[in-house]
Formats: sequence, structure tokens, C-alpha cells
Amino acid sequence: MKHFNVNQFISTYITEREQSLFANDIEKNKEELSQAIDGKSVIVIGGAGTIGSSYIKAILRFKPAKLYVVDLNENGLTELVRDLRSSVGYNIPEDFKTYPIDFSSDVFEKILINEGPFHIVANFAAHKHVRSEKDHYSIEAMVNNNVIKAKGLLDLLVANPPEHFFCVSTDKAANPVNVMGASKKLMEEVILSYAKKIPITTARFANVAFSNGSLLFGFIERMMKRQPLSSPTDVKRYFVSPEESGQICMLACMLGKSGQIFFPKLSEKQMKTFSSIGVAFLKEYGDYEPEYCDTEQDARTKTLALSNEADKYPVYFFPTDTSGEKKFEEFFVEGEDVDMDTFAQLGVIRDTPSKSMQEIDELFAALHSVFASEQVTKKAIVAAIGDFIPNFKHIETGKSLDQKM
Repeated sequence: MKHFNVNQFISTYITEREQSLFANDIEKNKEELSQAIDGKSVIVIGGAGTIGSSYIKAILRFKPAKLYVVDLNENGLTELVRDLRSSVGYNIPEDFKTYPIDFSSDVFEKILINEGPFHIVANFAAHKHVRSEKDHYSIEAMVNNNVIKAKGLLDLLVANPPEHFFCVSTDKAANPVNVMGASKKLMEEVILSYAKKIPITTARFANVAFSNGSLLFGFIERMMKRQPLSSPTDVKRYFVSPEESGQICMLACMLGKSGQIFFPKLSEKQMKTFSSIGVAFLKEYGDYEPEYCDTEQDARTKTLALSNEADKYPVYFFPTDTSGEKKFEEFFVEGEDVDMDTFAQLGVIRDTPSKSMQEIDELFAALHSVFASEQVTKKAIVAAIGDFIPNFKHIETGKSLDQKM
């Protein structure tokens, strides 16, 4: 194996950009960003993940006075600290602490009350995988994390609103076909209902290349374990780099007006299939050509027989047939008021109509009622969400990603 530079691979084969898509927007707004961040206290929830940690790196190019990071992933927090302190160019404040706790816990509330108020609050805690909708148990956990806990956090912040509050969304919230995307659309509805009480923004963005747990990240894991690569052939996605993902969130958080939704300006021709990236990955990772296999078992068997001198590597590429998989994503839908002029590489959905608190309470009552039923089913939860999101067209095939290699 030759040395594999993930960031260089992303730049060359996925985003096809030598510098960040948002470099010009950051430079143009550098003074305003500095005013928003320098000397301020920041708390980042879900900060050990790829997007949360990239957001932290983006704001540490400026000079916050205080940074607390909360995440359930204790190992992820440890790596975050090691990564930051092993790098150059980050202005790590003296008051920098990480906490492996649940942001809906009593301990978190104590931190918020005793160590706050915080000027900047950013929430990246989320179930982000379509695979997390396999049954009613996983869906209830997803909705609880992405929607119910998000509202609980806002309720805590209302007494002492931050100067900036950000909660991450996804492109899958636009015309959702899976419960993950629908749960993020519900999250948007919830946070927008608080937009007059708290300065709130969010962002829908593309797949983050090689983010933790992603299919592309799995390519590296598979190679290290000498296992075959596997991916769909017919699913196209927009991609941003990890660095760009954090910058989108920083720009939205610091520069957006309350209630606005940000997204990257990407064209359809920039979309990639996972299988095409897989072929390029094999070439760059080990100078391999793909050996196409007809079944998962065939791929596993051929990988076991690989010699150290092999110049081909087994792959299983297939048409997608799992629930909730949209062939391509979109960032906004018909009827949304889109501003494409304010920023060079960011679009902004503005003046989005918000639900009343009564409507939000009715939604939560309906969800709690479904979850409390002894006859709760995935279909019943999908129907309850569909009552609140009319354009939610769930794709159900009876198969989940847990049934795929």
C-alpha cells in the first residue's frame, strides 16, 4: 500500500476543488466572523463527530475565549483533543473542556446553567444514517434524538438566549423519502418555531466525504481488514469535504439571520456515485483495479484468496434496493424563498413560514401517542410523521442497510 492522503483524495477525485468552496465567503466576511467569535464562550454538542469537530476547527481559526464540547462518544472526544493539540493554526482557548455526557441529561443542564450563559451554542448531536430506520425501535430513538431532544435544548436556552444558535440539518430534509430526512425536516420545523425567541439558523448540505461511519470511511476500514468493497451503482450524491462541512455551519451560525436555512451551491454535474469513487479509491490506495463480483459471497471468497502481489481487488457493486434510498438529493423545494446572491457559494432559504407552538405541541402529542401504543409499528410512525410533513413520500422496500455488506 502506498501512502494514502484522504484530504488529497477528496480534493482530487470527489470535490475536484483545490481550495475550500467557501474560502471566498470566509475571506469576504472575516471581520464579521471575528466579531462574532473572538472573545466569546462556545458550547458544541455532538462535537466529536466529523461535522461537529470540523465546525470546532473552523471557529478555532478565530479566537473564542471559552470552548466546551459535549458528546456521548468518549473515545471521539479523546481523539478530538489529540487532533487539535497535534495540529497547527488553531487558537485553543485556555478554558477548553470536553464532557462525555448526554445533552438531555441533568448534568448537561447543570453545565449550561453554572458555566453559561454561552454566546454560541451549536448542536450536531443526531442520528444521521438512513440505516437507523430499520424498525419502530430504531425510528423512535432517531426521532427522540433528532427532534424531541432538540426541542428540550431550546426550552433550556429560552431563559438565557445565546447570540447564535445552530442546529445541523441535511439535504435529505428536502422532499424526504426516508425517516432520517423526515426527522430532520421535523427538527427544522421545531427550531424555526423558536426563531423569534432565539437567533436560530440551520444548514442542509451534501454528504461529507469520508465522515465517520460513512460508506466511504468504510472503504478504508475494509481495506485495513482485507475485506471487499461494496456500494450501490445507481445512487448519486453531492459531496463536501470535512473542512467544508464545518465552514458551512460556521458561516450559517455566525452570519445567518434567525430562521434561515443555508446550503452549498453545487450543480448536478458535481454529483458522484459511490461505485465510481470506489474505483478511484482502489487505484489511489493500493494501485488496484476492481475485480467485479456477482454476489457478496463471491466477493468475500475472492478477498480471502488475495495474494500480496495481486493487482485486482474484489468489489460488489449493485443497484440499490433498500428502504429510504433516494436516487439523488436536493437542497430546496418548490415554494421556498431562495436567496442565491448574498454569498458566493452559499444559498439561503429565507422567510420560511414557521409552525405555531400549538402545532408543535400537537406534533409531539401525536408522536408520544404512537410511541406509547402497544401496537406501535414502523408504518404507524411513518404515517404520523406524514400527517405533519405532506411531502414525505417514504420509500419502503422491506430491506434495510443492515442486510447489506
